[in-house]
Amino acid sequence: MNKIGYGILCVLATCAASLAQAQPLVATRYADFDRYVLALSWQTGFCQSLHAEKRPEPDECRLQKEQADKTHFLTVHGLWPSLPKSVAARGVDERRWIRYGCASRPIPNAPEVRASRKCDAEETGLSLEMAAKLSDVMPGAGGNSCLDRYEYARHGVCFGFDPDAWFGTMVRMNHEVKASPVGTFLAANYGKTVSRSEMTAAVEKAWGKNAAKSLALRCDGNPAWLTEIQFTLKASTINAPLSKSSFVPQPHPGNCGSTFTLDAVGYH
Repeated sequence: MNKIGYGILCVLATCAASLAQAQPLVATRYADFDRYVLALSWQTGFCQSLHAEKRPEPDECRLQKEQADKTHFLTVHGLWPSLPKSVAARGVDERRWIRYGCASRPIPNAPEVRASRKCDAEETGLSLEMAAKLSDVMPGAGGNSCLDRYEYARHGVCFGFDPDAWFGTMVRMNHEVKASPVGTFLAANYGKTVSRSEMTAAVEKAWGKNAAKSLALRCDGNPAWLTEIQFTLKASTINAPLSKSSFVPQPHPGNCGSTFTLDAVGYH
């Protein structure tokens, strides 16, 4: 075989390997749900909230440093399926599902893990490659925080999600949001006070009015600082890049008021 032919085969093999790693997210149990919530933290605001409430600060907050790319502080919290119809049919309502997730009874009845004891959750089974990618965008993964284990136990394991596919979907969408007008807006206004209408306009510029209607913003403190951005997404489009057709309007805009601060590194 000549060098050109060998080179082509190598490229094809590399592409095939890459595609194999980009696994689609598929629920193999309780798959009759129609939405996900993508929860992204504004990490500096989250850390500020822990400090203000005098709660123990995890290493990812205590060791937090300034970054040239301010979108670095938009991190992954989780990807949460909505209440499956088959679970609702057994008497589980929205309130119980939101509180217990996979540990809801009578089904799915997975072991309950408390937020105060995240590391009691089972290991996720993530590959080393995906664990490295996840650690870049979920500072609480691994280490002494175990956010990945807690999230998978609460929102992933009962659906039979492949861990690499579930967390890989979060990593992909986090990068897509950072690369959008939303990421541009967050970086440009790092450390500043912004209005909810400005934030909503950035979301609408990225993906349209339905995306803006899917948005929920969580804040803490007085005056308020942003801690979390949530989007409600169609389950049927979860494996496609974010687009205007990905989003589902929902009635709960979150508790942020008309203005809030995109907190910077450091406490006040």
